[in-house]
Amino acid sequence: MESGPQNDIGSLKTILNKNSYIFLSNSPAATSALGKGMGALLEAGSVIALIGELGCGKTLLTRGICAGLGVPLRQVNSPTFVMVNEYRGRLPVFHMDLYRLGSIDDGFEIGIMDYLYRAESGVIIIEWAEKILSLLPADLLKIDFQVLSARKRRIAFSASGGRFAGLFKELGLP
Repeated sequence: MESGPQNDIGSLKTILNKNSYIFLSNSPAATSALGKGMGALLEAGSVIALIGELGCGKTLLTRGICAGLGVPLRQVNSPTFVMVNEYRGRLPVFHMDLYRLGSIDDGFEIGIMDYLYRAESGVIIIEWAEKILSLLPADLLKIDFQVLSARKRRIAFSASGGRFAGLFKELGLP
């Protein structure tokens, strides 16, 4: 494993290949800043699958991504009870929270396939994506969160397909 840059907000380590990274976030501000940088670079058709326990930082990263896409932060909140929020920024953003989803069949009922189709012209960010991974396209960015302490997180990124191949390089990461 090769070490990447260290700074006051976090550090990055490259693992396995150029499409897999681990970001060690030292604070909520670091997680948000990472998301903002990502959002500024995302292109239409981006599918982002967020996986992790309750309170691990999924919505915080989502808020950062939305900020980078030009969505006013006052509009961005977790759609736990409505399942989907739509925001207008540089690209349309579809923010899904599947915490309350009981089964993959429920995913079809809420129209997940329609949202994936609509996301071809925007960005879809899915919290609790592990519940519907088999429905998601092959070209996606999967982000796994692990709580290390009250403020620190291990955030593992794994990109499949070609869409995200250059994302981390564009962010100035190894």
